[in-house]
Parts: sequence; structure tokens; C-alpha cells
Amino acid sequence: MRSELRGRDLLSLRDLTRQEMELIFEATTELKTLAKMGHFPRLLEGKTLAMVFQKTSTRTRVSFEVAMAHLGGHALFLSANDLQLRIGETIRDTARVLGRYVDGIMARVYGHQDVVDLAEGSRAPVINGLSDFTHPCQGLTDFYTILEHKGKLSDLTLAYVGDGNNVANSLIFGGTKFGLHVRLGTPSKYRPPEEVLKTAEKFASESGGSLEIFEDPVQAVSDADVVYTDTWVSMGQEKEKEERLKVFQPYQLSSKLLKHAKKDAIVMHCLPAHRGLEITDEVMDGPQSVIFDQAENRLHVQKAILALLL
Repeated sequence: MRSELRGRDLLSLRDLTRQEMELIFEATTELKTLAKMGHFPRLLEGKTLAMVFQKTSTRTRVSFEVAMAHLGGHALFLSANDLQLRIGETIRDTARVLGRYVDGIMARVYGHQDVVDLAEGSRAPVINGLSDFTHPCQGLTDFYTILEHKGKLSDLTLAYVGDGNNVANSLIFGGTKFGLHVRLGTPSKYRPPEEVLKTAEKFASESGGSLEIFEDPVQAVSDADVVYTDTWVSMGQEKEKEERLKVFQPYQLSSKLLKHAKKDAIVMHCLPAHRGLEITDEVMDGPQSVIFDQAENRLHVQKAILALLL
């Protein structure tokens, strides 16, 4: 599979053009269609992906391992406890070594600077599997899932309610590049960083999209085509749990809130979901939910990313 993305890092959707994201979607459709027919082209025969995990994971670990197996390659799981990072080796030195052993590195980290340092030190491509700043693999999966269910991306309204976190940042970057009308319903204290909002405004001006921030979740969701939520308490924020549960309660994605969106709006969540907190059972298991289609698509999108970068 030839690609202008070969050898590139994937740290944030801020760094990809709309055309590059569309290329990933084309490869995703091709690989997903073949997989449904039981065909798995061994595009990465003999290739190895190092997977560095500072955080625990279900979907990221399993989807990347299965993706590499489907493509004929091998995934190597490395927890933070397995690496010399725990006893003082710098991330860049670790990256310089790993980059000589493997063909790619996927890292799920706490601080975004760690994945930046990995990319600067490694001669092999580095994929951000999640950082506190952004979650590009999830973002690409989200837009691919919207495209599957809505048949387009531009001129749709995507409403995100809850914490202005790493997932929100990815939706903002990608959504404004694709020409979506992105709305966030979030308390002022938990808005995304100003640098994210200013960058997204530039993208929106170029694409015909828009970005709006509301404190009122009803305003954010009103007449939306897509309604998205995420956990209110991410890993590393446990000390803030009590305060966050109080502040975000009005932003729960319930059937009452969903009624303000379009009748054919789809519901999304990147998982894991805390049922009864950011989303109710009725909505998560309801007919408008595409949450488990979204979860499956992590596998297919990441296969495309791996095939194109490696």
C-alpha cells in the first residue's frame, strides 16, 4: 500500500490535512470490506509495533494487537513498568533505542510531551494512542463512524457535552477541518485550552465549518445531527472526582437532553462509559446509539493507520 503518509508520526489531528484523513478513511473502507469477507492482506509481514502503555487499556491494546495480526505483523506490549523509564532513562533515549528495533511505536501516555519526545527521538513512526491533550486515533474513528451513518461530514452539527478533554480536542480539530459545525456544551471551568479554540477557528474559516461553546447543554444539543459524550473523570483526575460529578450532572446525556437533537441524531461515546453518570442506559442502548459500531471501527481505522504509516 503506497502512501504519502509512510514514515509520518500521528500525534494530533491538528497535524493532518483533510485530504490525509480522507486517505485514511479510503484505506479503512477497503480493509474493513476485505475483513468482512474474511480476507486479511498481510501488508505488514515482518513488521513489529512496540506498544508503550503508561495507562491501562482495553480497546487501544486489543485493537492495535489484532490490527497488527490481521496485517501479518507483530505487536509488542510494553507497560511503563517493563521499561527503563522507571529508573531514570529519558524518554528520548528510550525512543532512540526502540526506533532501531521496531518499525513503529504506539504510545498511550499521561502527558502529551511524552509522546512528542518519543517522536523526536525515534526514527520509526510514532502513533499517539492517547495523551492528556488529544486522542487522534479515536477522533479518526469518530469521523469515520459519522461518515458511515450519515454519508457525509460537512454541513452536519456535532454536539459534544461534558468535559472539554482530549477527546473534545480531537473532535474540535477534526470537525473544523471537515467543515462540521462543532458545538461544545461544557462548564466554563472545563473549556478546552484557548490554543485549541483559536486553532480550530482558523480551520473552520478555511473549511466553512464553525465552533461554538455553550454552558447550557440544551443549546449545544439543539437540532444536532450527532450527540457525543465522554467520561467526566479521566485517569489521573481521581482527586477531582467529587467536584466533577456535581458540576457535570446537568450535562448527562439522557433521553430528556437527546430530545432536543434531531430525531435521526446518532449518539456516540468513546468508551469506557460510566452508565448512570455521563450517559443513561436508555440512551446508550437505544436505537440512536452507534457506540458499539464506533468501538469496532477503532480496529478498522487503526489498521489503515498502521498500513499507511508503516
